Amino acid sequence: MALHINRRDFLKFAGIGGVVVASGLGCSTTRSGIAGGMSNNDDFYFVQLSDTHWGFTGPEANPDPTGTLPKAVAAANELTTQPDFIVFTGDLTHTTEDPKDRRRRLGEFKEIVSRLKVQDVRFMPGEHDGSLDQSKAFQEFFGPTHYTFDHKGVHFIVLDNVSDPRARLGDEQLQWLQADLSKQNPNSKVVVFTHRPLFDLYPQWDWATADGAQATKILLQHPNVTVFYGHIHQENHHMTGHIAHHAAKSLIFPLPAPGSQPKRAPVPWDAAAPYKGLGFREVEAELKQAKYEITEFPVVRS
Repeated sequence: MALHINRRDFLKFAGIGGVVVASGLGCSTTRSGIAGGMSNNDDFYFVQLSDTHWGFTGPEANPDPTGTLPKAVAAANELTTQPDFIVFTGDLTHTTEDPKDRRRRLGEFKEIVSRLKVQDVRFMPGEHDGSLDQSKAFQEFFGPTHYTFDHKGVHFIVLDNVSDPRARLGDEQLQWLQADLSKQNPNSKVVVFTHRPLFDLYPQWDWATADGAQATKILLQHPNVTVFYGHIHQENHHMTGHIAHHAAKSLIFPLPAPGSQPKRAPVPWDAAAPYKGLGFREVEAELKQAKYEITEFPVVRS
């Protein structure tokens, strides 16, 4: 089930500002070619994985809760061309009120993902990791909950909308975001990682960020912004002005479409179709035209 990516695929996106997204077992792979006099050697891609919920138990939703994450690690390691980096967009572990158990789960998760071939792996918390202790345990294992980094001409911003149990970024982080973007070239390519959606997808199910509109207002000042998030355990694409938002599937169980049923609950495991809802997808996008080509793949091919 490996996703094979060759150099020729990279080259055809060079110079157009395109983004390609593919997710395997809930992981998204992105390649970017940046316009403006950059050489082919500046092409790259990264892998996004989300919502592993290590420590979850519930055979009705996933009878193999300890197997899915190792399978995703193996799938990433099998990629013909290894990504430049890998990012986990939150809910690394499943909620527990026991601080010792929380740290045990974080430690087990860290050990499993240490098997990844890629050395550059980045993390951010989800509410299951951090809302009960303001991400104190998360920081002991993985460091800051919000930060920036630059890679081959792209400015990456990791936002934390989970450590505050009110699902807020907070004034301090919003000011930090504004200050950071003020230092960037107005035409810079900006990619934002966040756990919850920054827009009101379905607030009744906690699928929103209380002050996400303020963050979006700041981001809208830049013409080249893309947001990748997790939390909703399904594929979703949304536009806020010129900003494209893409949700990644989960590595533990899918959730129903927003508002499609009275309560938010995991989609039951289908023994006749194992891993249904946990497939991988390839999305090819030319953001200047906001054109997306999406291909969905099952986890296990017949």
